[in-house]
Amino acid sequence: MLRQTVAEFARREVDPQAAEHDASGELNKPLFRTLGELGLLGITVPGEDGGAGMDTVAAVIVHHELAKYDPGFTLAYLAHSMLFVNNFYHCSNAEQRKRYLAKTISGEWIAGMGMTEPGAGTDVLGMKTTARLDGDHWVLNGTKTYITNGVEGYCFLVYAKVDGRVTAFVVDRDCPGFSTSNHIDKLGMRGSTMSELIFDNCRVPKTNLLGDIGGGVTHMMRNLEIERLTLAAMSVGIAERCVEIMIDYANERQTFGKPLSEYGQIQRYVADGYAAMEAAKALVYNVARDVSPETRNRIGSDAAKLFAAPVGKMCADYAIQVMGGAGYCREYPVERLWRDAKLIEIGGGTLEAHQKNMTKDLVRARRTA
Repeated sequence: MLRQTVAEFARREVDPQAAEHDASGELNKPLFRTLGELGLLGITVPGEDGGAGMDTVAAVIVHHELAKYDPGFTLAYLAHSMLFVNNFYHCSNAEQRKRYLAKTISGEWIAGMGMTEPGAGTDVLGMKTTARLDGDHWVLNGTKTYITNGVEGYCFLVYAKVDGRVTAFVVDRDCPGFSTSNHIDKLGMRGSTMSELIFDNCRVPKTNLLGDIGGGVTHMMRNLEIERLTLAAMSVGIAERCVEIMIDYANERQTFGKPLSEYGQIQRYVADGYAAMEAAKALVYNVARDVSPETRNRIGSDAAKLFAAPVGKMCADYAIQVMGGAGYCREYPVERLWRDAKLIEIGGGTLEAHQKNMTKDLVRARRTA
């Protein structure tokens, strides 16, 4: 039922606006808030706290189906529902949930997460943003960059160091000393916005500390697994849409008196693209069944994103090649999906970071065995 609901919504509402918001580089905020009406913005939050009470597989389904039509819009959804709502829920207390959950689950407040800095991306522990306690407030100084939903967001889950220990906070747009840069223009995923978050002696209420001082790394690592799986699911969605378009075009386009689909060169792109897409889909959904707040699977989530991320870009590239000049033009969505797909090889952990993490974990596991 979830897949059918989201797939129909994506075809009916998301697809028609995708090209326009890609061109303008703006988030469709009214459409985004419709996700709240559908109950999707708090999909992993238990029902008693206002969410949909669903699991990692459900989150993967939503990202898979939405990304078939607008990966940029889907990225805004991921930053809100996974990087803020899911993460916040599992490291917040009852009072904090009362203040933030209802308005972020409804979509009244758009949210995001601040981790990456100008000098600290994959090397997240190298972050320079600091926080110190001053009476009833934390004072934050530093800059986060490449932050999805930075332009529209009202609240952000932000990581900063307290006496050298990574700690999590919620920072609202109206906190004194907080500002955002202008929108950072980008190659793809243009249906979502990106900006810097700037903290200049930013005063954050003492009650906005999430969990314990120094607990930020635990929150971050736990949430990275579902983030990587949902990003991998987006790549699966991109790949599936591109394969569908490629098959239809190869069947309809005639050259030298017969359809493109009858040429061996074209059959290679169609068959290889489909096989890779199905393999990525199987891996992502298989790993998703074994990931929850209580169940860690870093090797699995890294492997899923490492394998699936290039598949979306590859299938988009194949579709462009099969379609020739038509695929390269904006008449068809494959050029947009090709641009969008690249980010998944970078965001939420680069391919190189996954390779490093997996090798370290696999060696450790073999030594233990």
